[in-house]
Amino acid sequence: MKMKQVRAINEAEFASEVLHSHQPALVGFVASWSEACGRFEPVLDQVAAACDGSAGVFKVNVDDNPDLGTQYAIQSVPTLICFINGSVRMKIVGTVSAKAVLAKLQVFAQQQISPSENG
Repeated sequence: MKMKQVRAINEAEFASEVLHSHQPALVGFVASWSEACGRFEPVLDQVAAACDGSAGVFKVNVDDNPDLGTQYAIQSVPTLICFINGSVRMKIVGTVSAKAVLAKLQVFAQQQISPSENG
């Protein structure tokens, strides 16, 4: 069984991989010196596996990509941001469990479906 991988991306790849993606993109903003990020990276792996291709899961090292950290007001690592159609739709700051991330994503996905669209 191949586990869906979290892909490390940089500023040059960010627009094509995240902002222009046709599916939701989750981006974990991390730093290599942060113990909390070290604990959070396995959570990102679990989220990527659970999403099973329905969302892109990426990580950005804010020390190596300071412009992205500034652009998205990353003040604490880890920070997880969900982008849909290039827009920030959800932000989680700090360490959380994969279960908590997935629950938040599920609630968020349900909010995207308007109950008045019965066709």
